[in-house]
Amino acid sequence: MSLFQAVSFPHTRYDIRMARHFIQPDYEAALYEPIRIADALPPTHLARWLAALIASWNLTAFYDRYALFGRPPYAPEILLGVLLYGYLTGVHSSRLIEQAIQESLPFRFLAAGSHPDAMTIGRFREATFPLVAGLFAQVLAQARADGYLPANPPVSADGTKIAANASKHHAVSYQHAVTLRDQLLQQAAALWDLPDDAVPDGMDPLHEIALRLAAIEQLDLAIAVIAARAQQRYAAARAEYDAKMAARAQRAQETGRKPGGRPPPPPPSPAPAPEDQYNFTDPDSRIMKNSTDTGVSQQYNAQLAVDQVGRFIVGYALSTHPNDKQEATTAIDTIPAAVGIPVAAAEDAGYFSEQNILALEARGIIPLITCGKQTHGLNWQRFHQARTDGPAPTGAAPVDRVRFALETACGHRIYAQRKSTVEPVFGLIKTVFGFRHFSVRGTEKALGEWSLVSLAYDVKRLYACQARVRQQAGSWCRQIVTHLVQIAHSLSGWWRGEGQAQPSECRKSVTGSRTLTRLASPTAGGSYASGC
Repeated sequence: MSLFQAVSFPHTRYDIRMARHFIQPDYEAALYEPIRIADALPPTHLARWLAALIASWNLTAFYDRYALFGRPPYAPEILLGVLLYGYLTGVHSSRLIEQAIQESLPFRFLAAGSHPDAMTIGRFREATFPLVAGLFAQVLAQARADGYLPANPPVSADGTKIAANASKHHAVSYQHAVTLRDQLLQQAAALWDLPDDAVPDGMDPLHEIALRLAAIEQLDLAIAVIAARAQQRYAAARAEYDAKMAARAQRAQETGRKPGGRPPPPPPSPAPAPEDQYNFTDPDSRIMKNSTDTGVSQQYNAQLAVDQVGRFIVGYALSTHPNDKQEATTAIDTIPAAVGIPVAAAEDAGYFSEQNILALEARGIIPLITCGKQTHGLNWQRFHQARTDGPAPTGAAPVDRVRFALETACGHRIYAQRKSTVEPVFGLIKTVFGFRHFSVRGTEKALGEWSLVSLAYDVKRLYACQARVRQQAGSWCRQIVTHLVQIAHSLSGWWRGEGQAQPSECRKSVTGSRTLTRLASPTAGGSYASGC
């Protein structure tokens, strides 16, 4: 009798196991139990669906990378399958993917009985980064063919901070780098002048000097990079200052009087600031404020453009700018040609500037950028106020045109979709996919991994839409696509002065969208990521 079987419950007069029969575990028999993967993974399982999807892709660019000789490599379908499934299920490390191939049935199925090691998976991932854009376009083309993504949809753009593969404790400020460099130079000179009889036992002066010279070389690089960044920052600030002063001079010439308000302050000195930092593990990353607390860490600014109809990621970008002021068009410019130019772009106040408005207009996109924070807790009179649908005033400034567009019924409805389109995507990526920090270093590689995450999200989105359509929302999906396209093109016609934005179309579109969202909600039997 085991120790556990001999222990009786202190608050009962008898052992419950003597009065009740339990199914006992037989681990020896379980070790030899035959398991068919076809029985464990139903036909609708994500792993089986992913394998069929990858088989339908054009992987010519992947096969062209391989030489005509050498040991037989793993097929790209195998490595793409385990890599994408890893990002879909929160397994991002190549070593963890290798372990999952041994222990997890979906990974073992996607590996097709093979066992690629972590080094192979890691090298394939980095080699795949330049080719992800082609797969990204193929997934969006499939979504368009299935009717989940219309041409020229309105999009919502936003950014989030993703932690870099670097520690802020391995960084140095400009002031400290200069001070430390001078100290190391003095130490190296003192070691060089040290008499032989004064050298301690076991110490090699030349080795100590070499160590300090290597550190000085790294500090010189850090000082040079910080100085170059300061020059770039000054050039951008100077250009913005000159543009503002030119605009003030033009207004003074047009009105014949001095413009109101204080003139913009001149740009700061081109010299580096004492607190400017350089990170030795990932020099491309930047110190940025955390969104969850008041601290700072090494991060990248990741941008996404999400369409408001199918909730697919249609564009992505990555930068080292701490705010979104310079990112109004970076993600939108990466939208594939199969999707087309968005009819409108909804962005928050972090992107607001006249330059960004003109940049979006130059691309044929209606800029819906709010110029301030939205007021919460509005009463019903303010919420349901009558909105204008006439043309914008003739000769209005770009900022005034955007404000007028946001006050129209259709403009208000499109901008109201922003928080329910792009914000949940960031939540899904960080919470469901578990992607909160990069596994690679450098802006180019980090952008490649961000593109891989965007591809994984669109793959999951396509799977979710097809699953929900099969269950109950087939007729709704195409109907809502039609309604939301109507509202976007109604606003587009109003922006070009070809008609009025119809409030009835706006209300009809939003009502249908909310109905479909309810059908795809977790309470309706779906998952958080399965709203079509």
